Amino acid sequence: MYCLELAGEDDAFAACEAESAADAVDVVASGLATARGISPDRLRMLAYTHRASELVGHTDADVESARHLLEAASIERSGTVAVRARDVHSATDVSTQDAERTLGSVLVDRGFSVDLDDPDHVLRVLFSDDVCILGWLDVESIRDFGDRKPTDRPFFQPGSMAPLDARAFVNIAGAGPGKTVLDPMCGTGGVLLEAALVGARVVGADAQWKMARGSRTNLAELTPEATWDVVRGDATSLALQDDSVDGVVFDAPYGRQSKIARHDLKDLVAGALSEAARVAPRAVVVADRSWADAAVDAGWDVERLFQRRVHRSLTRYVHVLTRA
Repeated sequence: MYCLELAGEDDAFAACEAESAADAVDVVASGLATARGISPDRLRMLAYTHRASELVGHTDADVESARHLLEAASIERSGTVAVRARDVHSATDVSTQDAERTLGSVLVDRGFSVDLDDPDHVLRVLFSDDVCILGWLDVESIRDFGDRKPTDRPFFQPGSMAPLDARAFVNIAGAGPGKTVLDPMCGTGGVLLEAALVGARVVGADAQWKMARGSRTNLAELTPEATWDVVRGDATSLALQDDSVDGVVFDAPYGRQSKIARHDLKDLVAGALSEAARVAPRAVVVADRSWADAAVDAGWDVERLFQRRVHRSLTRYVHVLTRA
């Protein structure tokens, strides 16, 4: 068993993404989940999971209970150790310094030596709500999203999706080595970039030549090793064979963008949903409103529907779809 340290404020959404890299994910407290097993390589690529630790156990959210748990635990490790305690979301009033000192003493008594700079093992001590979870750090996600701002790309347009969110959406859609991901409304290519960075082959289309060319420029410069293809195309009539991709991700036009490529907004989204269901078994559709009814009409089951507030005037609806 493993403990996952979730990122962001929406644990259900973070857990949904974590399911692409872990089995039987279950949120157990604010910012914390457990999983039966993990894929370390996949977990490193998650946007909304910070770390996974091999579970030692869980107990009440106080230092003495954590000490008793560690004293009773079976430990088949040796060498140097560091203890890292965290009060997740400041949900408790536990002193993390006291926790690190107390549990470090327990480990020293059990034969470990302390190395705070480069330890052989790191014990994570996680307090949240009314629970404390102990685990041996196994893997951390690669937190490089802040280094890849949309404004730093060769081709940029206002309104580009943040890399953090784009990464989460492609993970939920099943992106990874050996998989093909399609964005039929690719814009500047932010979704395609994140899918390529986790090892997927990417296919993009956009109704505007400017966007298709810009996406190609971004992919060529920022993911030179990736396999990709971007064309000018209509999301409601894709030049792709049935079942030719593994997952679809697209950011549907928002209310002010009412006419694109000869379609009104409703017809555009409905047509894109139908085409997505033709070419892939799974999709993540992002919009400024619920398109759940249109998704069902297009042949999808709505597995999850998240509402994620971006700012005062925008809430994103994230539809996680599986083909009916």
